[in-house]
Order: sequence, then C-alpha cells, then structure tokens
Amino acid sequence: MARIVVDPITRIEGHLRIEAVVEEGVIREAYSSGTMVRGFEKILKGRDPRDAWAFTERACGVCTTVHALASVRTVEDALGISVPRNAELIRNLMFCTQYVQDHVVHFYHLHALDWVDVVSALSADPNETSRIAQSISNWPRTSAGYFSDVQNRLKKFVESGQLGIFANGYWGHPAYKLPPEVNLLGVTHYLEALEWQKEIVKIHTIFGGKNPHPNYLVGGVPCSVNLEEVNAINTERLNLVGRLIKEAIEFVEKVYLPDLLAVASFYKDWAQWGGGLTNYLCYGDLPTRGYNQPESFKFPRGAILGRNLNEVHEVNGRDAEEIKEYISHSWYKYSGGDDTGLHPWDGETEFNHTGPKPPFEHLDVEGKYSWLKTPRWKEHAMEVGPLARLLVAYAKGSTEVKDVVGDTLGRLGVPIEALFSTLGRTAARGLETQLVVHWMKEFYDELVTNIKGGVLRTFEQSNWEPSTWPETAEGVGMTEAPRGALAHWIRIKAGKIDNYQLVVPSTWNASPRDSQGQRSAYEESLIGTPVANLDQPVEILRTIHSFDPCIACAVHLYDPQGRHLHKVSFQ
Repeated sequence: MARIVVDPITRIEGHLRIEAVVEEGVIREAYSSGTMVRGFEKILKGRDPRDAWAFTERACGVCTTVHALASVRTVEDALGISVPRNAELIRNLMFCTQYVQDHVVHFYHLHALDWVDVVSALSADPNETSRIAQSISNWPRTSAGYFSDVQNRLKKFVESGQLGIFANGYWGHPAYKLPPEVNLLGVTHYLEALEWQKEIVKIHTIFGGKNPHPNYLVGGVPCSVNLEEVNAINTERLNLVGRLIKEAIEFVEKVYLPDLLAVASFYKDWAQWGGGLTNYLCYGDLPTRGYNQPESFKFPRGAILGRNLNEVHEVNGRDAEEIKEYISHSWYKYSGGDDTGLHPWDGETEFNHTGPKPPFEHLDVEGKYSWLKTPRWKEHAMEVGPLARLLVAYAKGSTEVKDVVGDTLGRLGVPIEALFSTLGRTAARGLETQLVVHWMKEFYDELVTNIKGGVLRTFEQSNWEPSTWPETAEGVGMTEAPRGALAHWIRIKAGKIDNYQLVVPSTWNASPRDSQGQRSAYEESLIGTPVANLDQPVEILRTIHSFDPCIACAVHLYDPQGRHLHKVSFQ
C-alpha cells in the first residue's frame, strides 16, 4: 500500500492537493484539500449591496463574469427588481461567451495534455496527420506543410532543452494511447486555440467594457443601445459580435468537437472509471422568458439522485432545509458547533487556525484537512458541472440535448451509461459547448430584432435607490458557472450587506467529507481508478481535470510563514 501526494495539482485555477491511497495498483481511498483561503464574505460585510458584484467577480480570474451575474441577481432577488429583456439577452450572450471560451481553453490547455503525448508528436508523419485531419473535418488548416511547420517549432523546443509550455509532462507514460500523428494534431490545435480564444472574449469588452471582469449593473447591464452613437452599442459593434459568434461556431464544430471525438475513440476504457457520485445538481440558466421563470431556461434546474434519469427533483435555493454547508473537516468554526449545517443566509466564515503549517507529510484526514466547506443538498453529496447540466436536461426531456447526446454516443458506439465517467464528463463539456455556441446565435438574433424594432431599454430603475428598500431583505442569485452550480446569498439590513455567502462549483465537487463520512465528487471519483506508475499518476490528473478545478473562489490567507491574514481594512 502506498500514499500518493499530488501537490499542487497543476493546469487548474487555484491551489489543490490530492492524497490517494493505492493498493495493488488501484486507488482505494482519496482526499481532496483546498490549500488556500479567502475572506470575501468578510470583505463584503457593511458594503453597499449594489457594489458586491465588483468584489465577488474578482474571486477568480477564470470564471470572470458568472460571479458578477450571481451577485447582481441576488441583490435583484432581495429587492424585487426585474431586468429588461434586452439586458437579459446581453447577460445571456456574456454567459455563453465565457462558456465557449472557457470550455475550449479547458480542453486544449488544461486537460488535453492528460491524453496527448506532446513529445510523441516529434515522430509523427505530417502527411498522415494531414490525412487524418481532413477525414474528420473541413477546417482549412490541414496541409502536410502546415503540420510540418508545427512539428519543427516543437523540435526547436526540445533541442533547446526547454519544452516551454509543455515542460514537466509525463511524456512517454504507458497510459498514453494516441498514435504520433494524432498527437501532432492535438498539439497543433492547442496552439491554434491559444490564438482563437482571445478573440471570442471581445464580446465581453463590447457589452461589459473589458475582460476579464467585465462590468455589471444591478437592474440591467452597463451599456446603452444607440445604433448611431460611437460610445454605445451601435451597428458596428453588433456586427462584430455577430462575426465573432460565427467564427466561434466554426471553431467549435470544425476543431474542438472533431478533436474531442478523435481523442475519445482511443480512450473508451475511461468510460469505466471516474464516475464517482450518483447524484447531480443543476441550478440552470439562460432564461428565454425571464430569470424568474426557470422553466424557460435553456439549462433546466433540477437534481438527480442515484442516477435515476426518470425523476428530476425540484431545487429551491430559498429553502433553508435544502442547501447547507458543513465544516467538520474544514479549517473553520461555527458558533453552534462544528457538526452543525448552516444554510448560506445564516452562514458563518470564521477561521479555525489549527491547519497544518507547511512543510508536512500528510493531511490529518481524521480531523480538518481543507479550506473548503462541505455543501450538501438535502444531506446528499452532489456533483455539479457539465455532466450534471447535461443529465438534468436529458432527464427533463430537452430535445436539443437528447439529439446531441444520442448522436455523439452513437458515433462513439457507447451507451448512455458511458457518461457516468471521466470520459463522459469530458465529453459532456464538449457537447454543451456545441449547444451553447448555437444558443448564442439565437440570443444575438433576438437582440438585433428587438433593437431594429425600437426596443432599446437595458436598465430597470425601480427599486434602485436605498430609500425604497425594506429595512431587511434576503436574496439568492443562482447561475451555472462553466464548472457547475453557483449561487450567492445576501442578507441586507439598513441598506448595507449584513451577511453574504458564496457556494461555488468547486465547493460542491472538491470539498472534504461531511460529518457522516460521505465523500464529495473529487474524492469519490478517484476510488477504483488504476494507477500504472506511482511516480507519474497521470490517471489522477485525468479524472480531477475532467471537473476543471477552479479553487480560488471555493476556499474562504496565509503568508509564506503560515501566519493567518484575514483582517482587511479599507479607508
């Protein structure tokens, strides 16, 4: 029996440590630890609720827009503000922009190198790579000379003794199965995706002023529409958005999805590992008739228990008995005792300063071992993310989702049960990208139609001023970050934030055990996974990366000496 420690997990956002117990070549136990801490809840207390989005959005430089969206929604929910349809459409477009950019970046730059052997590409025949590329897509950059040029660039890296962005990989590991020519195709599109992804986010700069961290506004969006005004959303900018969406559709359908299917066809055995939990949670998003009508969402809201796709349970973020956070294995303390579960409106973020100070060999997994709290839905551990979204939509009968799932599984020759796996989770991300990029076009067309019809309003002014607010108010803002269910809860008192709590996707997935010993998604998904080389546990990376970890917004500061830093003062 051996205990593997992977710290830090790289190619993620934030700081994550995984410890796994391996016996006879198989993972028998696993522990997930968020190893950094934040204090956004403390920073926000006493502030103007209308400013909260600007702080929470900066919890992460990857998730960017979704924290701002959840934040403005929680204030709008508390104060009874409904935003104009144009504002909803622009929010949807910004939401979809992040999804498409984020999922492509994740596949190529964070996850693909778990499956693609970069060094193997050096021995590829560019002519064969060209043939393969042309057989799976009509993307224009498929000539043998083009692939030869990329191969030569890669050779220069290797000959210099520095692999640059491809350094420190497990190249040559026996778990890699792709032929050299497919590896060369993957490396080539890795580089192309780097160039493409910086274009799609221009949509954020058009509607929100910048990326990352575009601007938001309680009551609508911070941009006006005037087709003739240089400083507004005008004809030129709308045309640019339309062109960027068209280019995104082309890249997703001609590069990302063909590559995903090509790689997956060599790793069908990974449909048997990494399934983990059997419960899935989705808050839903992309309203077609308003945020207050979740039945109209493109991503429907609901929960699935025990992989029973014949029943989808309703989800209510306001119900104090549904969602609770526990800290029995987290470095926090609750005034009512560490085995207490608190709904976020009553949530506490108080530090328990007994965490290990590095260096240390192993986590104290019998006690507290993570800076992540442990959320539960009706006391169930839940997986959130692309797979959860796809399964809830599938189970609710979404024709669009059923069609794309059926077509893809048919091409791979695997049953729907294959989705309950590391491979299925990775495939789900690609399938929803295919859906989202076309939904972008739908939302764009509706926005353009509204504007042409003279509907220009993007902001609702009612209830904007604190003088109109009740003495106390509570709200919840729910959305779906690329990594899964995201919600913010706020309690407003006398016009200021009295309490604010964020429960984010990686809190659900990466958290430690609860007081009942239930593992969360990361830990459960690793159980039963074979590990070929204890010194190079690429199998652990494959499954953990399939969730696309984003830890900074999940942990609630240590300096290099291990001293706690949590008092933040603004003058």
